[in-house]
Amino acid sequence: MQNYLEFNFKINPPKPWSEILMAVLIEVGFDSFTEETDGILGYIQKDIFNEEDLKNLEIFHNEEINIEYSFSEMPNINWNEEWEKNFDPINIEDKVLIRAEFHESGDFEHEIIIQPKMSFGTGHHATTYLMIQQMLDMDLKNKKVLDMGCGTSVLAIFAKQNGAAETLAIDIDEWSVENSIENAARNEVELIIEQGTAENLGKENFDIILANINRNILISDIPTYVSVLNAGGKLLLSGLCFFDVDDILEVCTENNLTLEKKIQREEWVSLLLSK
Repeated sequence: MQNYLEFNFKINPPKPWSEILMAVLIEVGFDSFTEETDGILGYIQKDIFNEEDLKNLEIFHNEEINIEYSFSEMPNINWNEEWEKNFDPINIEDKVLIRAEFHESGDFEHEIIIQPKMSFGTGHHATTYLMIQQMLDMDLKNKKVLDMGCGTSVLAIFAKQNGAAETLAIDIDEWSVENSIENAARNEVELIIEQGTAENLGKENFDIILANINRNILISDIPTYVSVLNAGGKLLLSGLCFFDVDDILEVCTENNLTLEKKIQREEWVSLLLSK
């Protein structure tokens, strides 16, 4: 197991800044969070933490908010135990239930059973909700799909449950690849799963690309996504806060993408674009 640092961020005012802080902390390597009444707890692997990167984040210099933090080392944390303490099922419009094996089943059109190998933070709940909410209105049948930055591969699994053809799931983290293999088997769907980044792309094209990542990676990788997206194809994005939208849309416009639908949940946003 990796040694982690636990950060206690005291935030004034907590709303809406707790959600916004989680979004920007992901960009410097934080991978899980727990919400507190007066802020958040954030977790990052000790060997990748750089305090200068943290201090240089613009949010710490924003006069509308005051953030104080302390941190301590948490050796050999069992993320499965931490996740089970905090994870509740995700109910998406009473149509889709994302749950763990220890949760009860329900009367839903679709159920996705996952068992992450790391904590599943609140921000992930919101953006996963938005992505699947968008996918509910998309024609996935017989479409070739890419789930970029797949994490648990919940989006790829949902695509396959809705008739997608060949579906590729890619993530940079080894834990995500292992977890995706397990979750695909758990949900009895067939996925092609690779470890890597957008550099893996280029050999084949896709009808639909799903990318629930973060602002900086999306800005960097959107041109690559467009290069492997079929004409008339769809690019579905999330992992974005409302203040990221203008920058993302600027890159999308430069790459000849058209915005079809934007939805928001709390501070989080999803964008559906077409080529």
